[in-house]
Amino acid sequence: MKYTVRVDDKVHTLITFVQGVRMSKTIDDPRNARSQRTREALLAATRAILEADGFEALTMTAVAERAGVTRRAVYLHFNSRSELVSALFGYIAEQEGLAESVASVQHAPDAVSALRAWARHLAGYHPRVMLVDRAIQRVEHADADAARHRETVNEAQLVGCRRVAESLAAEGRLAPPWTVATATDMLWGLIATDLFERLLTGREWSRQQLEERLLVLFEATFVSHDGAR
Repeated sequence: MKYTVRVDDKVHTLITFVQGVRMSKTIDDPRNARSQRTREALLAATRAILEADGFEALTMTAVAERAGVTRRAVYLHFNSRSELVSALFGYIAEQEGLAESVASVQHAPDAVSALRAWARHLAGYHPRVMLVDRAIQRVEHADADAARHRETVNEAQLVGCRRVAESLAAEGRLAPPWTVATATDMLWGLIATDLFERLLTGREWSRQQLEERLLVLFEATFVSHDGAR
């Protein structure tokens, strides 16, 4: 039986957002292939600029030049830099297969399996988005667009962490002294680019090693074997 978790309207909305983001823009839901290709090229250019040059280099002009279109074409799809950055989360999620990656968590047969699937998701997904995350991290305290992007990412991550913590608690498998709230916080705190960079780059762990050791850490920390059934 698949586990179920009650979510409020805000969380349900965010899950829908993660799985199929459709941000508002001047051209509502591009209806032709050319328009869709242009929009995707603009978002790809935005990501490339962030990864190569940082958030400071992100302007509408820079995006137009990188995408090989006019500045007017950028504004036909996005009213502002803020709107462009807001759409970036959904674009990256789609490109990197976020919905598919978290599906194994959502459809796990039990809470411990969900926790293991969460570790696999983190080890597979997060390293692919670390360059953008690092670019956002450098300026989020001084740039409102970066701060909004960070808030979107944080809330999406918290949804996943809360789902895992709630399922462990519902099945009597959440180890003391953790509560749903504190387990959610700790699971979320462990999704840290600094941590992943230190292990993958500084200590030269492979992604497979990262996954295996996250599994060990998560199970040893959060799973109570007294409640096993």
